Amino acid sequence: MPVGPPPAAPDAGRAVAVALLNLSGLGLGYALTRRRLLMAACWVATAILLVVALPADADGVPGALLAVYALLLLAAAVHGAYVGLRTRLVWPGRAPLALLLGLVLLAVPAGGALWYQDARDEAVQQALLKRLTSADQLVAADAGKPFGTAEGDYREALGVYRDLVADHPGSRAAREVPASLRTYYAKVAAPYDSQDYCTAVAPLTYLRTVPGELPKATVGTLADWPDDRLATSLYACGAQGLSAGDQDWVTRFGDLMKTFPGAPQTAKVVPAVDAAVKKAQKGVGGSGSCAAVEELQRLDTRIGDLKTAAGDPGGKLASAASRAGRSGDDGAYDCGVQEYRSGDFSNARQTMDTFVAGHPHHRNRARAQKIAIAAEVAQTIPAAGKKLPTTASGGSISVTVKNDSPDDVTVLYTGPVTGSFTLKACGGCRSYLLADTLMSTFKPCAGGKDYPQRTLQLPVGTTYFVHKPNGGQVTTAGSDTAKLRPGYIYTECAYTTQGFGGSGT
Repeated sequence: MPVGPPPAAPDAGRAVAVALLNLSGLGLGYALTRRRLLMAACWVATAILLVVALPADADGVPGALLAVYALLLLAAAVHGAYVGLRTRLVWPGRAPLALLLGLVLLAVPAGGALWYQDARDEAVQQALLKRLTSADQLVAADAGKPFGTAEGDYREALGVYRDLVADHPGSRAAREVPASLRTYYAKVAAPYDSQDYCTAVAPLTYLRTVPGELPKATVGTLADWPDDRLATSLYACGAQGLSAGDQDWVTRFGDLMKTFPGAPQTAKVVPAVDAAVKKAQKGVGGSGSCAAVEELQRLDTRIGDLKTAAGDPGGKLASAASRAGRSGDDGAYDCGVQEYRSGDFSNARQTMDTFVAGHPHHRNRARAQKIAIAAEVAQTIPAAGKKLPTTASGGSISVTVKNDSPDDVTVLYTGPVTGSFTLKACGGCRSYLLADTLMSTFKPCAGGKDYPQRTLQLPVGTTYFVHKPNGGQVTTAGSDTAKLRPGYIYTECAYTTQGFGGSGT
C-alpha cells in the first residue's frame, strides 16, 4: 500500500515554484506538496523570528538569529525544489501558476523587511531623542549647584551632544543639539547673570573649551559667547579682591591681561590698581597709619607679582608699585609714632629702627632715632612713654654717668631730651653679689677708681635712665628715674649684679 502520491514526471518549473513558495517563510511549498510537518517547522521558525523582532527597537534583531533563519529558508528552498521536482502539487495544478504565486508571495518577506527597517529607524530616532532629553535634564538638574560639584554632569551632557552630532549627524536629535547647547551655555554661566562674578570665572573658563569638543557648525556663534562675560568676571572679581585686600586679585587681573590683552576690561586694571594705592596713601599719617603702611607694602609686592605674571608694556604697573613702596617706607615713621602713642613700645622700637636703617637721609630720621630710644626705655619704665620725645638737646643741669661694671654699658635716657651712649667697661671692677646691694652701706661708684664716665647737660624735669650691659651675666637692664632740679649736680652710677642690673644716684 503506498505511503504517498505516486511520483510524477520530473518538472523543473514545479521545483522552482516550490522553492520560491518556501522562501516566503510560511512553508507554502511544503503545503502544496503535502509535507505538513515541514510546513509547521517553517511556521515555528518564522514565529520565533517575529517574537524576537517585534516590536522593532533600536538594537534590531540579533545577527546570529538572522543568519540562522536565512540558512533555514535557504535549506527549505533547496529541499522544496528537490521535493517539487517529482511531486505533483495539490493546487494549483499547473506549475506556471504556482511559480507566479511564489514570485508574488516573495513580496511578503521583502515588504516585511522594509517595514521592519523603517520601524527600527524610527526606534533609533526615538532612542537618540531620549538620550538628548536625558542630557538636557541632567544639565537642568544641576541649576544652582557649585560648578565644581556639577562639572562632571556638564561634561557628561557635553559628551552626549558630541556623540549625537558626530555619530548620528542626520538624526533629529543631532539637529536639536544646537538649541540644547544654547540652553547648556545659559545654565552653566548662570552665576554671571546673578552678578556673582568670582563664582562665574570657573564655568565661563570651562565654556571656552567647549568649541574644541564639537563641530564648528554646531557651536556657531556660541564659540565667542563666553569671552566678554569672562573678561567682565575676571575684572570684577579682581577689583573686589583688590578692594577687600584678598590676594586672589593678582591671579584674576593676571589671567585677564594674558587672556584678553586688548579687551576694554583689561584697560581698567591699571587705573584700579592706581586707585588702590592712592586710597592706601590717604591712610598714612592718621590713626590707621600702620594698617595703611602694611597695605602699601602688600600692594608693592603684589603689583610686582602681577607685572611678572602678565607683563607691563607701558611701565604703568611698575610706576604704581614704586609709589606704593615709597609711600609704605615713608609711612613707616607715622606707624611707629602711632604704635608709641598706643603703648606698643616693642613694635614702635622695631618699626623705628627699621625706618632709620632704611632712610639715611629722611627728614624724620633724627626724631625716629629718638623715638626708638624712648620706646626701649619705656619697655622697662612704662612712665617714660607718656610723651612722644622730641629732637631737643642740652640743658642747664649736669648729670655724670659712671660705669662701675666689668662690662660695657649702654645708657639710654628720655624725658625733656632723649639720647643714648656707651660707657666702656671699668677695669678692675666686678659684678656685685645680690646680698651686697641689699646692705644699707652699699654705695657703687664709691671706690675712688677711675670709672669710665660721661657728663650730660639735661633740662629741669624728670629723666628716665636705663643701663643696658653689653656682656657678663646680667640679663635685665637696670633703670632709674631722676627728678632734676636747679642748683644740684647729679651722678648716675651703672653697675651689675649676678642676676640683676642696677643703678643709683
